[in-house]
Amino acid sequence: MTARTEAEGQTVALAGENIAGRLWLGSSLYPSPDVMAQAIRSASPGFVTVALRRQTARNIEDNGHWALLQEAVATTKARLLPNTAGCFSAKEAILMANLARELFATSWIKLEVMGDDYSLQPDPFELLDAARELVSQGFKVLPYCTEDLVLCQRLLDAGCVGVMPWGAPIGSGCGLQNLEGLKRLRQRLPQAFMVIDAGLGKPSQAMQAMELGFDAVLLNTAVAKAEQPVAMAAAFAAAVQGGRMAYDAGLMAERPQASPSTPPVGLPFWHQPEPAVPHTTLSREVNES
Repeated sequence: MTARTEAEGQTVALAGENIAGRLWLGSSLYPSPDVMAQAIRSASPGFVTVALRRQTARNIEDNGHWALLQEAVATTKARLLPNTAGCFSAKEAILMANLARELFATSWIKLEVMGDDYSLQPDPFELLDAARELVSQGFKVLPYCTEDLVLCQRLLDAGCVGVMPWGAPIGSGCGLQNLEGLKRLRQRLPQAFMVIDAGLGKPSQAMQAMELGFDAVLLNTAVAKAEQPVAMAAAFAAAVQGGRMAYDAGLMAERPQASPSTPPVGLPFWHQPEPAVPHTTLSREVNES
């Protein structure tokens, strides 16, 4: 594999466009708009998510949030990614998406349709209905979903530019709870663009997601609620970069027992190290349809 620069390693192609980073960041829950703007600059994310309901409030009481958000996005190469947070039906999400396209002048949309008040687990039926309609209207849809293989395949078949399975419930910080399910999803859909969205609480968890071959991670609470959000944003950016570099480099094969770095000489055959477990490398191209 040829060497690449740091910037090239973090830029990713999606739906025919170059996204400037593999760490995507939310814009809510920060102690202040100024801290939010500093965190965005510290992370240099590819996308910054924004909720329509949060932004329309600026017409009532302007605390500088929108102006600082625009400035932070402009000084990085990030793009705005409106979301349909708070929607519980396809009809509501479709309306919210169209309002967001008018307000933010972008066809990118993070599609959220919740099905449960407590876990904030997506409603797969309403989500798929909304995705089909929004794709037909020309949106570039990134649906927030679970790691369900069949659902992700249906969303991709509907024309979504990628899928965004959760690591754990929103804001929980629990990391990759269904590790085997996420591994299987990545392996079964090797050409799909996949983002781990929600549930990450530590930079190490983001690195783990990248080492598995996911294309990006999206998080908010882990940075916004850290004791030092700006420093935490930088920590996540470094973890995402390191995880992707490790994935591109090719991780070593796992072994069931110890293997000496210096080959043993003169041992009987029954003391020789067992062979390594074959490592499956995913060879894939990003879906740009």
